[in-house]
Parts: sequence; structure tokens; C-alpha cells
Amino acid sequence: MWIADNWKDYEVIDCSNGEKLERWGDYLLIRPDPQVIWDTPKTHRGWKNPNGHYHRSKKGGGEWEFFDLPHQWQIHYGSLTFNLKPFNFKHTGLFPEQAVNWDWFSKKIRDAGRPVKVLNLFAYTGGATLAAAAAGAQVTHVDASKGMVNWAKENAASSGLKDAPIRWLVDDCVKFVEREIRRGNTYDAIIMDPPSYGRGPKGEIWKIEDMIHPLIKLCTQILSKDAIFFLINSYTTGLAPAVLTYMISTELKDWKGSVDSQEIGLPVSSNGLVLPCGASGRWARD
Repeated sequence: MWIADNWKDYEVIDCSNGEKLERWGDYLLIRPDPQVIWDTPKTHRGWKNPNGHYHRSKKGGGEWEFFDLPHQWQIHYGSLTFNLKPFNFKHTGLFPEQAVNWDWFSKKIRDAGRPVKVLNLFAYTGGATLAAAAAGAQVTHVDASKGMVNWAKENAASSGLKDAPIRWLVDDCVKFVEREIRRGNTYDAIIMDPPSYGRGPKGEIWKIEDMIHPLIKLCTQILSKDAIFFLINSYTTGLAPAVLTYMISTELKDWKGSVDSQEIGLPVSSNGLVLPCGASGRWARD
């Protein structure tokens, strides 16, 4: 398992009975987590005094309950600054476990010793985009949500990357890749963080089990012959690490590199255990 253990402004303090207690900077949040199927004693005082608590509804969805939480605040990871705000369906605008991937590919970019073009698909609020740009890459950031792209731009400005070579695009990721194939554009690295289910800007339906392998095949047509890495993240339980390895290995067999896929996780500070948070598949040039 790859563990995101370099955070100072974030921690999972405890987790029990379908929920996790987290510290985001100076604030404590309780949020649901379907992986937390154990029921251990909630002894940490934060369980009784959170700044925000997202309550799941038995009918689906849920709602926030706030106790002295600002509308927006910031946390930092290295040189990066993220603007957080609780919004629909429990999210805050950041997936902290992805920091373990940011560290991995940032080193790949710095060690390349040449200009690196990175494509970030389903790029959300820009965590991977900013990490790649801070490492010196030229980044194309693609997401179907205009609101998420604007949020990512805010994070870039807060991180001192407002003038970094980042191209911001509100677009359907599959259609964008198809157009890039026709245009003959290529990238030295591709990152994708697809949702389990979603809709494009014009109502296009995305279901990861049906769409992920065809998208990987498409992306190989815009991956440069001297590419340095390819990264897929998955929060879908059906896409185990071995499934990611199989798909990436099959489609990138013409590139000289190696594939490794693992669960990713966050350390739980109260007990030294690790909370699993999905999986990542990585290809890297040998």
C-alpha cells in the first residue's frame, strides 16, 4: 500500500462505525466513509466537539451540520495551498490521500531533465495539476465542471502558480482526447482520476466499468513515445489494483516501462493503522 504520510495540515484522527474524524488545518470534521465497517470505541474528544459533521441519510445523500466552521479556509502541502469549503455529498474539495501520488510523479518530472507535458483528466480542483506544475511541468487540466475548474484556478493563485504554464479546459474528457488524437498532439505523462459515475457538460454518461479501458486505449494514441509516466486513480471497489495493472500493462506494452498498482491510504494517528482510500495504477519508464 502507498501511504500519504507527509501531511502536516491534515490527519485522520480516528475512524469507526462508518465515519472518520479528520483534522483539516485548525478544524475537525466528521464525514462518512463506506470503508469503515468496524465499530471501535470513539474515545477521542473530537468526536463530541467537531466543527462540522456530515450526516448520511438512509434515503441517500445527506447534509452538513456546522459548529463554528468558516465558509472557506486553507491548508498547505509543501509549497501548495488549497482552498477548502464543505459542499454537497460530504466533500471538501480535496482528496488528501492523493498526495502520495503527487510526491511520486513530481520526482519523475524533476528527474526527467527536460520539458514535460502533462495531461490531467477529470482534474477536479487541481491537486495533481498544481503538484505537476510546481515540479516544472506544462499541464493541461481538463474537467467537465466549470465550477471545479474555477476552484482549481483559485488554488493555483493561492499556491503562487497563477502564471504557471497551465491550460484550463472545461470539457468532456473522452471527447477532448478524441480531438487531441485528430490534432496530433501528444503528452509525456497522463494522469486520470475518473469518477465511478458522472455526467459530462452536455449530459454524457460516464460509468467507469464500461468506459475506463476504452479511455486508456484512446490515451495511448496521445502518449509520446518517450513518455515518463501514466497514472490512474480509482475509488471503485470493483477496480482492484490487479485490474488496473492488467489494463495498463496490456495497453502500454509498446512503451518500455513497468507497472505497479497498489491500494492508497492515510495513516490513522490515534492507533497507527491505515485507512484504505481506493487504488492507483502507475506506469513509469524504466
